[in-house]
Amino acid sequence: MRAAMHGIAEGLPGALELPPGPAACDIAIHADRATVTNGLLRVSVAARDGLVTAVRTDTGEELLREEPPHFWWPGARHFEAAGGGTYRIEQRFAAYDGERIHGLGQHGHGRFDQKGTVLELQQRNGEVTVPFAVSSRGYGFLWNSPAVGRVEFAANGTRWVADRAAQLDYWVTAGRTPADILANYADATGHAPAFPRWASGLWQSKLRYRDQAEVLDVAREYARRGLPLSVIVIDYLHWRHLGDWHFDPDHWPDPRGMVDELRSLGVELAVSVWPSVSPLSTAYAELRDAGHLVATYNGATVHADWPDIDDAPGGIGVAFYDATAPGARAAVWARLQEQYYKLGIRAFWLDACEPEMLPGHPHNLSYAAGPGSQVANLYPREHARGVYEHLTEQGETEVLSLVRSAWSGSQRYGTALWSGDIPATFEALADSIRAGLNVAMSGIPWWTTDIGGFHGGDPGDEDYRELMVRWFQFAVFCPLLRLHGHREPRQFQGPIGTGGGPNEIWSYGERAEQAMTTGLQLRERLRPYLHRQLEAGRAVGLPLLRPLLLEFPDDPNAWDLDDQFLCGRDLLVAPVIRPGARERRVYLPAGADWTDHATGVVHRGGTWTTVPAPFDSVPIFLRDGAEPFNPLRED
Repeated sequence: MRAAMHGIAEGLPGALELPPGPAACDIAIHADRATVTNGLLRVSVAARDGLVTAVRTDTGEELLREEPPHFWWPGARHFEAAGGGTYRIEQRFAAYDGERIHGLGQHGHGRFDQKGTVLELQQRNGEVTVPFAVSSRGYGFLWNSPAVGRVEFAANGTRWVADRAAQLDYWVTAGRTPADILANYADATGHAPAFPRWASGLWQSKLRYRDQAEVLDVAREYARRGLPLSVIVIDYLHWRHLGDWHFDPDHWPDPRGMVDELRSLGVELAVSVWPSVSPLSTAYAELRDAGHLVATYNGATVHADWPDIDDAPGGIGVAFYDATAPGARAAVWARLQEQYYKLGIRAFWLDACEPEMLPGHPHNLSYAAGPGSQVANLYPREHARGVYEHLTEQGETEVLSLVRSAWSGSQRYGTALWSGDIPATFEALADSIRAGLNVAMSGIPWWTTDIGGFHGGDPGDEDYRELMVRWFQFAVFCPLLRLHGHREPRQFQGPIGTGGGPNEIWSYGERAEQAMTTGLQLRERLRPYLHRQLEAGRAVGLPLLRPLLLEFPDDPNAWDLDDQFLCGRDLLVAPVIRPGARERRVYLPAGADWTDHATGVVHRGGTWTTVPAPFDSVPIFLRDGAEPFNPLRED
């Protein structure tokens, strides 16, 4: 549904850029209303006041209804002039008792049900705006605008707000199940590509490996210990200046030799790529002169203050390249190709891709796609798009970029979202599970987290070692299994971490090492199952990490649970999220029988059970009617 003050504009940035599939719409005009019917969805527009109502065609049940906030208010849509042909736009809908709302990206508030929340529609570190919601009433809703704003899911009404936009645009779909809704959304905004084989094992990362020798020493030690390693990551500051996008030869004298040795060990190298551009970098003048930097309406094109280690220890103002401009994406790719891809590097960590601006004033920014207030949320998707499209042009068929932010449609560009810079606590672990489940309900099927949290964590502390183990056990069942964090003792330059303590499996003492090794061995056995589930899921828009309600929507308890989940169709996982816990109460959804992986005991669905959860294991249950073989079995 689109609405504007004077006329509908075509070609504005949004998520519905793919050619629409065939649809058999029935349009009817009546004296009091006009209706459009497509499959399960019938939308009517009232002749008297223009209000829109969506109902299900098979049951006649109301799904969603526009509703003014007051009987004297002129409609449910409000346009307030903001200058330059833009408006502050509000869209209001009725609230429904008992409705549950899931999706809407990633947020750190610790809730799975978004009903009752107010969410800012602006990209931030750990706060990811994907404006797509799945309702328990049987509809999916996309706020098809990358404008900065907010959404309020109150008890007395729902309100979507764009601070400044040219027109209002939203999209509604209906489905008999939440899985049907996700399938419709993927058809409309894009399906994920095939998940790369190289990406499903262990990712080793920390803030940060300082030089080539340290990276190779870690990879060799994994090989010596017989621990399978898929990816090792080189974090930021491996360059001389932000925007150089290359290895500083003082610390990385032979990057091609490093890549070759890692490949001989079966390890892929991933490198951090930031969108920031320092005036001291080799790219700055070229990008500036070509108009490829994010501009401002007032003041200099300086959007953050970051230390450029050697020449500006106190910090220097940096710009950002404009990822919404195809020419800028091509210019940045030319440097990535020359400095990384030609060395054999095809995995990129697109960090700080919100982009991370300090202070964040999107209303003062000017992008190629439009004013910042109207298009700022689009940035992370377009940044990933540039890498994906150029890699596939090189013939690459397995593309994955690790990203800290995303928007609707990001999934079609091979993005794996992660949780951002979160605390190293059990509370953050529990919150991450809920955040990951909402990402799954947002149509982003690839997601992961920093095992152990990001901020801090002492490898020598027994309590923290327990957290690492429990977090690792959870991550075994995520699309990516990734060790990362800024461990003690941490080093800083101003607010920026420049180094930290060890973060390898063997860094946490023998007991924790054994427990994480057990988890890693399980992950290796699971990899064929994970790829089959990922491939089957991408065809129908289903994630690997699934809230119970996706597979068991008819079980009311499945809608209540946010601390256990399904890995694919067949594995139910109940992570341990409390310190010192050695048992776990687990709900087994109705509609299937469940086999306890640890004991072989079969439990009837629709029941609760309490099972042991020793330090070195996590409760796992296998669904009946699963694959012909047990994906957990040691062959």
